[in-house]
Amino acid sequence: MGMFADLIFYLVAILVLLLIIAAAIKILREYERGVVFTLGRFTGIKGPGLILLVPYVQQMIRVDLRTRVLDVPSQDVISHDNVSVRVSAVIYFRVIDPEKSVIQVADFMMATSQLAQTTLRSVLGKHDLDEMLAERDKLNEDIQKILDIQTDAWGIKVANVEIKHVDINESMIRAIARQAEAERERRAKVINAEGEQQAATKLLEAAEILARQPEAMQLRYLSTLNVIAGEKTSTILFPFPIEFANLLRGKTDKPTE
Repeated sequence: MGMFADLIFYLVAILVLLLIIAAAIKILREYERGVVFTLGRFTGIKGPGLILLVPYVQQMIRVDLRTRVLDVPSQDVISHDNVSVRVSAVIYFRVIDPEKSVIQVADFMMATSQLAQTTLRSVLGKHDLDEMLAERDKLNEDIQKILDIQTDAWGIKVANVEIKHVDINESMIRAIARQAEAERERRAKVINAEGEQQAATKLLEAAEILARQPEAMQLRYLSTLNVIAGEKTSTILFPFPIEFANLLRGKTDKPTE
């Protein structure tokens, strides 16, 4: 009976020893760090690799250092020009200071998500709808800088922010389409007017050159006759040169002796 009790005692002792060893040995992967507390006080960062802790005296909290992707839910935003839109975004961030991410904030994932939502509404509300649609890269950069500054106290580094969707209601889409069509018509009219202005300028320059050099007018006259001769028409009109008219007028105006 005594030997059986001793066997039970040894088995229990071995089991307790194994439990203590299991509680003392921790293995951290390359992308993990352990925030260690000794009797409730922070005593350091451990890892990666094999970590030995004093059971029931030291506790460790694992922190993942890999980049995380946070999907920001769609937010109702009123733009600076009073247009209601729904905007969604995605945020890429990672923990760079495990100590702050555990001690300074209870849940850094939830805190970052809530901060991203409020920042998204605040930044986009300062811009017009056209800027939201055309200057998305600049808005992404502005939001990223604001989030990065505010999450620094939590040991978080916001690497990138991307606005995914800017949803507009149907009536506003039709209004934007009409605006774009009117803008295209305006540009077409401006281009046409500029073309007419340039053509008039060139014609004026040509007229001034022909006025200074009458021989050029004769060459132009002969060139025109050559073009007319090549046309398949039955009737050909020959323009009467102005020089001939001036010559005849001079002879008729000459007084007779």
